[in-house]
Amino acid sequence: MLTFGTGVGSGLFVDGTLVPNTELGHLPFNQADAESVIADSVRQTKKQSWKKWAKQANDYLAMVENLFSPDLIVVGGGLVKHADDFTQLLPTTAPLRVAALGNQAGIVGAAIAAERAHRSAARRRVS
Repeated sequence: MLTFGTGVGSGLFVDGTLVPNTELGHLPFNQADAESVIADSVRQTKKQSWKKWAKQANDYLAMVENLFSPDLIVVGGGLVKHADDFTQLLPTTAPLRVAALGNQAGIVGAAIAAERAHRSAARRRVS
């Protein structure tokens, strides 16, 4: 899961389990921090065309695919409001999907994770 907005957020799941502390937006990329090159805020500030942004995003996605060989890439963040403008420009090896909940996906996912953690802690207290 990669979110493109003010920065670049990430979530890496292995067999349905979130791998903690993945900061894929901070990978070295083009002699910089990846998010300082491909975040949606950078695209907007530099007034980049979708084609120009996608060229850099493709290089970044290729690097991520080479590192992790993902089965699926889910894209979220503020950028997804314009999914029709960029998704066809990102020919990834793994299937690329736009987060069904759009920019709210991270908030909803955090709430679900918090609820699950709360239930798990409650079960441990009872046993």
